[in-house]
Amino acid sequence: MPSRKFADGEVVRGRWPGSSLYYEVEILSHDSTSQLYTVKYKDGTELELKENDIKPLTSFRQRKGGSTSSSPSRRRGSRSRSRSRSPGRRPPKGAHRSASASVSHQADIKEARREVEVKLTPLVLKPFGNSISRYNGEPEHIERNDVPHKNTQEKFNLSQESSYISTQYSVHPRREEIRLKEVDSKEEKFVTKELAVRTFEVTPIRAKDLEFGGVPGVFLIMFGLPVFLFLLLLMCKQKDPSLLNFPPPLPALYELWETRVFGVYLLWFLIQALFYLLPIGKVVEGTPLIDGRRLKYRLNGFYAFILTSAVVGTCLFQGVEFHYVYRHFLQFALAATVFCVVLSVYLHMRSLKAPRKDLSPASSGNAFYDFFIGRELNPRIGTFDLKYFCELRPGLIGWEAVLTTMDIIHDGFGFMLAFGDLVWVPFIYSFQAFYLVSHPNEVSWPMASLMIILKLCGYVIFRGANSQKNAFRKNPSDPKLAHLKTIHTSTGKNLLVSGWWGFVRHPNYLGDLIMALAWSLPCGFNHILPYFYVVYFTMLLVHREARDEYQCKKKYGVAWEKYCQRVPYRIFPYIY
Repeated sequence: MPSRKFADGEVVRGRWPGSSLYYEVEILSHDSTSQLYTVKYKDGTELELKENDIKPLTSFRQRKGGSTSSSPSRRRGSRSRSRSRSPGRRPPKGAHRSASASVSHQADIKEARREVEVKLTPLVLKPFGNSISRYNGEPEHIERNDVPHKNTQEKFNLSQESSYISTQYSVHPRREEIRLKEVDSKEEKFVTKELAVRTFEVTPIRAKDLEFGGVPGVFLIMFGLPVFLFLLLLMCKQKDPSLLNFPPPLPALYELWETRVFGVYLLWFLIQALFYLLPIGKVVEGTPLIDGRRLKYRLNGFYAFILTSAVVGTCLFQGVEFHYVYRHFLQFALAATVFCVVLSVYLHMRSLKAPRKDLSPASSGNAFYDFFIGRELNPRIGTFDLKYFCELRPGLIGWEAVLTTMDIIHDGFGFMLAFGDLVWVPFIYSFQAFYLVSHPNEVSWPMASLMIILKLCGYVIFRGANSQKNAFRKNPSDPKLAHLKTIHTSTGKNLLVSGWWGFVRHPNYLGDLIMALAWSLPCGFNHILPYFYVVYFTMLLVHREARDEYQCKKKYGVAWEKYCQRVPYRIFPYIY
């Protein structure tokens, strides 16, 4: 195993990716597998650098009249100046060139190339949603007319060292006209040209950063959750759904599949797709993508709910027997699972042809893991957004403040979200009602009133927190939000530290859990089975909160640590 040159905690100077500038950094850790150092800049930014991009402090001489910069802050438009060299004069035609002249000629070519690299204005990582941003602490005013047209651009390929980008930034092109020196050479001649740096590539995450336990973990989830779901439903249909009677009697496989049920499921899916495509409801823009684009989404979930209710009412009036759904609940669960697997295969196959800029920040490069987490961030067929539709329509209608959530802006669309949206949510979130059909429970009016009040309290917290966050992300300067206190971050964004988000760090999760408890209480306390929803949901949101914390700490650095000091409790006040 090769030895490492720098120790943890050592203060050195690290090269800022994509430039020739070195800044003071602290060594945080070293990965012996990838041979990369994790370093922290003075503004809190954490990056991974190769060993040859790190220099000891003693290797930098003190400049006359000032020292080297200690933070990677640069004003817009500033340029690094390089030594000026005069191009060699062209010798008379047919003249013999000496060996020393040839060496000098090659040195001139290398120097000219270095000038090309040095004179490129460093890219500015522009935070979302602000006209005035901060690039590592320095104010940066962004103008809208500095984006060149596509037909006048020439793509400039960056080296692997300069392909770093944090997923929370969008990279806007910076156009720089560079006049190159004409070099004495029969083979090479530099001419004036316009270079436009378009985007960085998103570097796949390393194996040690994989979530859900990596490949073994997602393997267990993909094969374990469907089996666990069917065992829960089978236990629920038993006369005594006690855990002592686990496992329940298993039906024959042919009893779980019915082609007609699969057809009814497809009909439901297609009806919701039709409602989604109706040109009603307002159209809004999502958060900026890596290349600066904003996708458009039509918000018509409320109209879809009204139309769905009308269809259901009409079917009841015509004498359609809806008890059919309960009697074939297991068959519907299997039909949804089969559809989910087919959809996941399609999503993975189409993602193999997707351009790099359309891939999810969560994708890793491992085929099995990416099948689970999803490779493509926003798979669309024309204007039909598959992830957005499956999140909100077939299994859960009406959740519209979703465009700024982790599901939309970070996770790709693969088996994880497909199974969660199309199987887990509709069949587990309705588990209490399925239980009560076979095991009814009498509830008094006072107790029912308390349950309704608890449900409303959870909804107010959930809705208020999500609406406040969504409004702040869309327009931080909204006068209606002026009373809220914030912490500024090095990305240019602000963190809310008052209102719902000054109560706990994830108030929307708290509201969600209160509502989950209110849905389970009507089942009584004879068995723990109907409370699986609450137990599972608590584990899910605690894990999701941990993912949020990791991403936010990586994204906001010191500012997030200050926020955690101001708001110490994550979900439950004075508990957790």
